[in-house]
Amino acid sequence: MEVLILLSLLSIFIIFIVHKHKTYSTRANLPPGPPGLPLIGNLHQLDSSSPHRCLWTLSKRYGPLMSLCLGSIPTLVISSEKMAKEVFKTHDLKFASRPPFLGLRKFSYNGLDIGFTPYGPYWREIRKLCVLHLFSSKRVQSFRPMRENEVAQMIDEVSKYDHASGQVVNLTETMMSFCSG
Repeated sequence: MEVLILLSLLSIFIIFIVHKHKTYSTRANLPPGPPGLPLIGNLHQLDSSSPHRCLWTLSKRYGPLMSLCLGSIPTLVISSEKMAKEVFKTHDLKFASRPPFLGLRKFSYNGLDIGFTPYGPYWREIRKLCVLHLFSSKRVQSFRPMRENEVAQMIDEVSKYDHASGQVVNLTETMMSFCSG
């Protein structure tokens, strides 16, 4: 029994050492940032009610460009406008595509729709087709009567309520039905 406990503690210690070694070897090329815990990274340092304030506090300590691990995913946090302009100007193509997650591939025709296609020749072709055919002024104007009809229906829905008696209008449901058609 004691040998089993000792072996399990030893295996946990070895996993922790290997993880630390891997973390230090991969962090060599990353900007400064707070050290994270195994598996959860820096998630414990972000307050769920105001993560933007936690990131601001961390940026005051580690600078406008810092690295965090959100779970096991290394993340680059840019907290100044000047640094963001510089990064996006020099490394624009690296940030032009979204990561290829399995769920996104399932919902986006294996990453072939305009929202999730990686930047490249196919993306440029899709964008050209959308600009010429879907978002042209003539096409947008052709849908004007439908948009006006939807807005009129939403106004009618809101005006049905008796405001004098204190009836409450649920704008969330009304706006959702307006947006979904």
